[in-house]
Amino acid sequence: MLHADTPSKRRIGILLGSFVTIAFSILDTAGKWLSTHTPLVEIVWLRFAIAAVIALIVVIPKTSLKSFTQENIKIQCLRAVMMTAMTFLNFAGLKYLQLAQANAILFSSPIIIALISSIFLKEKLSINIWIAILGGFFGVLVILDPFGTSFHPAMFFILAHATIYALFNILTRKMAASSSPDVTIMYSTLLPAIFLLPFVIPQWQTPTETIDYVVFLFVGLFGFLGHYLLAIAYRFAKPTTISPFFYQQILYMIFLGWLIFDQIPQVNVMFGAVIVVACGLYLLFMENSRDKNEHSQ
Repeated sequence: MLHADTPSKRRIGILLGSFVTIAFSILDTAGKWLSTHTPLVEIVWLRFAIAAVIALIVVIPKTSLKSFTQENIKIQCLRAVMMTAMTFLNFAGLKYLQLAQANAILFSSPIIIALISSIFLKEKLSINIWIAILGGFFGVLVILDPFGTSFHPAMFFILAHATIYALFNILTRKMAASSSPDVTIMYSTLLPAIFLLPFVIPQWQTPTETIDYVVFLFVGLFGFLGHYLLAIAYRFAKPTTISPFFYQQILYMIFLGWLIFDQIPQVNVMFGAVIVVACGLYLLFMENSRDKNEHSQ
């Protein structure tokens, strides 16, 4: 059950959402570092396998077996499949792209959500929202720089990730009111770990450096924390309240990209990110205003 919508609960949701951005920033940095010398399927499998072990330790002592059987198994399986696909696409793109560059493209998710809502959910969008959508995609084009030197085909991996992430967010929001975060995180980590096991065995490469084991632990730990805290955050505050604070992640990505990989985002990436963030924030503002109008009627 969702918590009551009060200022104190909203602050908790915002704080948790801010921790989510830190966790995902560390996850992406660790995944990019590993992608330079480790098979992709091994990174993805360990990300879920380690997270599943952590989830078992955290969740099982306080959750009954009945809680798992009462869930909508099909929806939980769909969410697990989406998480697996997003992780593959994300790490595949990060292998070739800067952290800030990939993150800026991913910020197109609110714009994609609005477009999906219009096409598939038949929501009527105002002219202002359509302008924001078109402006957001223009910002993405600026980041992609399709005819410039900074373009890389791996950008399409992140665009695909952003599209699935938009659908994933819609699904997570609908599940937040009825699904337990503990049960959801178990399904979302254990199922991918089991499914990917036959594929990782033939490509397995045992890490040779101690630091690899540490970074793999970071991938699993912060992958678990990011999605676990996100599920909890949505139970304290509405997505429209929390979502604007997700944009702080670009600052962490720029810093970590510079600190770990000595990478500074190009001007077009920063300019495009500003456009995408501005359009995304405007869409969130419009959605929040619509929610307030509906509740006041």
